[in-house]
Amino acid sequence: MNHWIDLPAPDEPVPDAYRGVWQRTLLETPEGRDTTTRVHWLQTGGWHADLRVPAGVDPATPEGRAQLQGFCGLTRITPGASGQPDVCTWHRRWDVQPPRSTPDAGYMVFETSECVIETGVHGRYLEVWERLPGSTGPCAAVAELDAEGQATGLMRFTAGRYTLTVRPRRATWPADLRPDETLAELVQRHPAEAGALLDFELVFSETPA
Repeated sequence: MNHWIDLPAPDEPVPDAYRGVWQRTLLETPEGRDTTTRVHWLQTGGWHADLRVPAGVDPATPEGRAQLQGFCGLTRITPGASGQPDVCTWHRRWDVQPPRSTPDAGYMVFETSECVIETGVHGRYLEVWERLPGSTGPCAAVAELDAEGQATGLMRFTAGRYTLTVRPRRATWPADLRPDETLAELVQRHPAEAGALLDFELVFSETPA
């Protein structure tokens, strides 16, 4: 029978202020504004999981799956000094999209305990995050083991009544991966490998109160 074990905890736990599920309500970049992409960032005491579904995209289709963004990994909060904001860095252990050339890090300023503004450390953007009600209860990050004690790859992240389940692809990236290439571009270049590259799952769910 399969069972679940805790994922390794970081040396420095994420402060309680960041734990829970955050929904992005606004993204501003030099290219424009986005208020329609469905974005959820689930933060536990050490691990995060993130899922982003652009408006009008059907994840059930190959074309839609290639446009998803989602990742999970460890989070590190570097407290700000002398009145400067905290820096939050998301160290991605697995990603739907190919690796990025810049780290994922943002300056974090809390407008209230339930609303935080993120601005880019390595890029020009602003994101508004609002914490979902019912997401500040117990949190966990666990991995599934099979009956022989081997990792199946399945991971589950919970915060309060919310869960984000991640099943990574087994395929590795092609050897000719280009810098900052998107999954959609990669699938176009390697149509024979599309099935394996798109063979992953990310499911965000809520248990009714």
